[in-house]
Amino acid sequence: MNLSIELITLLMFGSLFLLLALGLPVAFACGSVGILFTALLQSPAAVNLVSTRIFGLMVQYLLAAIPLFIFMACVLERAGLIAELYEMVYQWVGFLKGGVASATILACTMMAAMVGVIGASEVTMGVIALPEMLKRKYDKFIACGSILAGGTLGILIPPSVMLIVYGLVDNTSIGRLYAGAFLPGFLLATLYIVYVTVRCHLNPKLGPPVPPEEQLSLNEKLKLLWPVLPAGILVFLVLGTIFTGIAAPTEAAGVGAAGAIVLTALQGKLSWKGLIEAGENTLKSSAMVLWTMFGANIFVGLYIMVGGGRFVTEMLVGSGLDKWVIIVIMQMILIFLGAFIDWVGIIMLCVPIFGPIIRQLGFDPIWFGVLFAVNLQISFLSPPFGYALFYLKGVAPPEVSTTDIWKSALPFIGIQVCGVVACMVFPEIITFVPNLLFKG
Repeated sequence: MNLSIELITLLMFGSLFLLLALGLPVAFACGSVGILFTALLQSPAAVNLVSTRIFGLMVQYLLAAIPLFIFMACVLERAGLIAELYEMVYQWVGFLKGGVASATILACTMMAAMVGVIGASEVTMGVIALPEMLKRKYDKFIACGSILAGGTLGILIPPSVMLIVYGLVDNTSIGRLYAGAFLPGFLLATLYIVYVTVRCHLNPKLGPPVPPEEQLSLNEKLKLLWPVLPAGILVFLVLGTIFTGIAAPTEAAGVGAAGAIVLTALQGKLSWKGLIEAGENTLKSSAMVLWTMFGANIFVGLYIMVGGGRFVTEMLVGSGLDKWVIIVIMQMILIFLGAFIDWVGIIMLCVPIFGPIIRQLGFDPIWFGVLFAVNLQISFLSPPFGYALFYLKGVAPPEVSTTDIWKSALPFIGIQVCGVVACMVFPEIITFVPNLLFKG
C-alpha cells in the first residue's frame, strides 16, 4: 500500500489513541497497531520480522537491571524500611509548621534514593502518613499533595528504573544519566518542602507542628538513625559502583538485590512470606514495563522504517524555528502524552524520534535525557490517568475523594513545571555532577 508519510502518521497515531481511549493497555494498543500496519504497509509476510525485533530487545543485557532493582525495592519495602524512614524524619522535623508533611516528602526522597520505583512509597506513605496528618488536622490537600509529589521522586532519583529504560532506548550512559538526575531530584524535593513550609507559615492551620510532649529527646532521635543506616550504605555502594565504573548497572542491581536479602535477613526482618510477595510484585511490575517496551518497540520500529523519524525531524528542524522553541515543543508534547500514556510507552514512542533531533540541534543527550525524565514526573500526577493518583486513592480514607486527590496534585504539578523550566534555563543543574564525575 503506497501512502504518504503524512497520512501514515495520521492513521497510525489516530488508531493508537482510539484504542487507548477504548481502554486497551498501551502495550497491546501499540503492538496491535504496529502489527496491523506492518501487514498493510509492507506485506503480511513482513509480520514475521516482528518477533525478530522483539527478540533483539529481549537479549539486551541492561534489561536485567530493571527486575533486579525492582526486587531490591520490594524486599526493602517488605522489611519495613519506609516506615522506619518516616518515623526517623517525622521526629527530626515534625516540630516545624507543616513538619509532618515535610517529613513525608523527606522520607519519600530518601526512599527514592534507595529503591527507584514509586509504588512502594505512594502506598506505604498513604497508609502511614496520610492518617497521621489528617488526625493532626492537616489540610487534606497539603497532606495528599505531599505524598503524591514526594512519591514520584522515586522514578527520577537513582537508582531510577525510568533512566535505565531511557538509556537503553537512546543508547546513552546510564551512569551519566544517574549522575545528572541527582541535583534535579533533590531540587524538586526542596521546592516541595519550601512550598509546604511557606503555606503553613502563612496559615498555621494548614499544618500544625507536632506538640512538644510527643517529641523525642536527642538521644532517642539518634537511635532512630541506626535501623536505616545499613540500607543507606547498601544503596551508596550500589550507586557508587555504577558511578566509578566498577560495575555496570546490571551487576550493581544484582548486588543490590542480593544485599537487600542479606541485610533484611541479618536484621531479622526477612520472612518467607515477605520474600514471596516481593517476588510476585517484582514479576508484575517488570512484566508491565517489558510488555509495554515490546509493544511500543513494534510501533516505533515500523514508523521509523516508513520514514516517520525523517518526517518529524524535517518538520521540526526544517521549520526554521529556534532550537529552544523546538525543545519547548517537545516538552509540551511530553506533558500532553503524560496525561494519557504511561512513562514506558512515552519513552519508547518519543525517544527514538527525539534523540536524533536533539543531537542534530547540538544539545547534550545526557542533559536532554534527564530533562525528559523530570518532565515525565508530571505524568504521574496528571489527571485522569496519573499512576500516583490511583496508588493514593487505593489506600486513602473514605473521606478523601478522587476529586480531592486530583486537586491536591495541581500545585505540585506547577512546581514540577517550574523544575523543568529551571533545568532548561540552567542546564548546569543536570550537567554539573556528570561533568564532575566523568571528566574523561
